[in-house]
Amino acid sequence: MKMTGNTILITGGGTGIGRALAEQFHARGNHVIVAGRRAEPLEVLACDVPGIATALLDVSDAADIARFADSVTRDHPALNVVLHNAGIMKAEDIAADRYDLHDAEAMVATNLLGPIRLTAALLPYLRQQSDAAILTVSSGLAFVPLVATPTYSATKAAIHSWSQSLRSQLAATGIDVIEIAPPAVATDLMPGHAKNPNSMPLDAYIAETMALLEANPQGPENTVERVKFLRDAEREGRYDAVYGVLNGG
Repeated sequence: MKMTGNTILITGGGTGIGRALAEQFHARGNHVIVAGRRAEPLEVLACDVPGIATALLDVSDAADIARFADSVTRDHPALNVVLHNAGIMKAEDIAADRYDLHDAEAMVATNLLGPIRLTAALLPYLRQQSDAAILTVSSGLAFVPLVATPTYSATKAAIHSWSQSLRSQLAATGIDVIEIAPPAVATDLMPGHAKNPNSMPLDAYIAETMALLEANPQGPENTVERVKFLRDAEREGRYDAVYGVLNGG
């Protein structure tokens, strides 16, 4: 992936990590399109950072993805990079007497099916572009799950696995597949994250992530130092201990 001169689509880029990455890519001379479900954050971003394009997209909706893929490739024919950042994270109590599947199904639709469907819709266009890249966003919880967020952790583990397979299947096409695996970052992804002293400050996370992208522009993984406690737990024989620390065991 080149770091400038791209046309980059970022999903879920109205707030948090997505917005911060959008600003950084824009500042490096890329044309950035930010897509999201809610109009208000997109309007604020467009006002704050002139030149960033915005569009409404519900990545949990297959029909809306099809509509959006047609419009974004028509309006931005040079599109060559997609960053799948949209995601939701909810705590769940599977042992509850009345376990409601609504949150679990929403996380699967947004965090997993969204990237799969959008990649399928855009891949024919990306194949025609030079310097094309697909960036996925997993999580440190892809490697050691947080018991309180079982479906979120599972979707991120699936994204890690899917990214590996996608990378291999697209190897002959010249399309880079780069997995970004954040630690807990001080955003509003879940209540309390932004003020949790254990969350990595957003500005520090983005600075390190962009530096890693510049140093390793073809990936395959982008993992800041803070997330390696989780990312490398199993390969270093620390899994059980880390699982216990993470989950208060």
